[in-house]
Amino acid sequence: MTALTSDELTALYTDLHAHPEIAFQEHRTAGIVAGRLRGLGYDVHEGIGGTGVAAVLARGDGPTVLLRADMDGLPVTERTGLPYASTDTAVTPEGTESGTMHACGHDVHTTCLLGAAAALADDDAWSGTLVLVFQPAEEVGAGARAMVDDGLYDTVPTPDVVLGQHVMPFPVGVVNLTVGTAMAAADSLRITLHGKGGHGSMPESTVDPVLMAAATVQRLQGIVSREVGATQAAVVTVGALRAGTQANIIPDRAELLVNVRTFDQAVRTKVLGSIRRIVEAEATASGAPEPPELEDIATFNLTVNDPDASARTTAALQRTLDAQRAAITAAGGAPTIIDIGPAAGSEDVCDLATAAGVPLVYWNLGGFSPALFAGFDPAAAQGGGFRLPDGVAPNHSPFFAPVAQPTLDLGVALLVDAAREWLG
Repeated sequence: MTALTSDELTALYTDLHAHPEIAFQEHRTAGIVAGRLRGLGYDVHEGIGGTGVAAVLARGDGPTVLLRADMDGLPVTERTGLPYASTDTAVTPEGTESGTMHACGHDVHTTCLLGAAAALADDDAWSGTLVLVFQPAEEVGAGARAMVDDGLYDTVPTPDVVLGQHVMPFPVGVVNLTVGTAMAAADSLRITLHGKGGHGSMPESTVDPVLMAAATVQRLQGIVSREVGATQAAVVTVGALRAGTQANIIPDRAELLVNVRTFDQAVRTKVLGSIRRIVEAEATASGAPEPPELEDIATFNLTVNDPDASARTTAALQRTLDAQRAAITAAGGAPTIIDIGPAAGSEDVCDLATAAGVPLVYWNLGGFSPALFAGFDPAAAQGGGFRLPDGVAPNHSPFFAPVAQPTLDLGVALLVDAAREWLG
């Protein structure tokens, strides 16, 4: 079905895996993507939102469908032991050198979308307009917005629907599509508390930001237990508290890094407002010489799958799984579509759909050997019952290692059939 053979897809994937590039540094990857798309006859636009690539293939009248893949890797040192493991490094925005790794499968996503691009370019049986978006910087929640703000929809036609997929540690042959809220909103903040420094022997002449920070951390933990309803969900995590350099020096400032995850916009607004109220009140109560600073450092909006569009797309995905049954079975899997309910992870693909005012359908592609999931029960996985088995590395782990095949062939087929469902 695909214009790229299984071996060609695997070769492309292993090359991308060996050379990951972190957010907004995806220059090599973007160059490979743009070159291949031009060779297929697409109208290609580079440098959107920094390193983003968009491509258009128009075939007369009909709907406009956008297929999206993210391209960025992570500042993680790979420990998979794979023959094509990354040994590359990069300098992070903080100025530190780190190993780099495709620890979240964006190499899979990029490969599959290039495979789908080839297959759809070879297929004369559809009409309409196909838009492909290869997005940078998903891992920091900024790439989709950067492309939109840089005029994505002034450059390519506005779609009627946005489609995409993400490889996950499910057995090969399993597709998860959660209708409605599929992934949490996530907000990360840097909070700077100002004090008055001095000698540890004279605390009365200081305003201690460490004590201020400790009181703030403790108070923040009451937001979920006392301000969020029992049937609602939210997580407030203080991931870092940084202050001071020496035991006998009271510093003049402290820094908190806070992460918030919510599944409802009203709850999100409430929690973020409560954080600001508490931080400002604790600073006032401590006699801070200047107000605290709250800086948004990463923002992911809710990923919500449109119910009607999801139902239509699910039917196409089921046809794909049925057609791929032999390959899935040969790998030890069983073709299955599940809905595990909202995930606490976050994505920024929603920003592409929201900016266009169109439905989003975003599904998960199983990419791991079914042998690792002994006794996997699709019925038990429904509605939040899925649990990752011991020994299976999750996304962002230095051991994250999807199997190349039949994952890549299946990922290409799912994208092609989903697009064909919406194209004329």
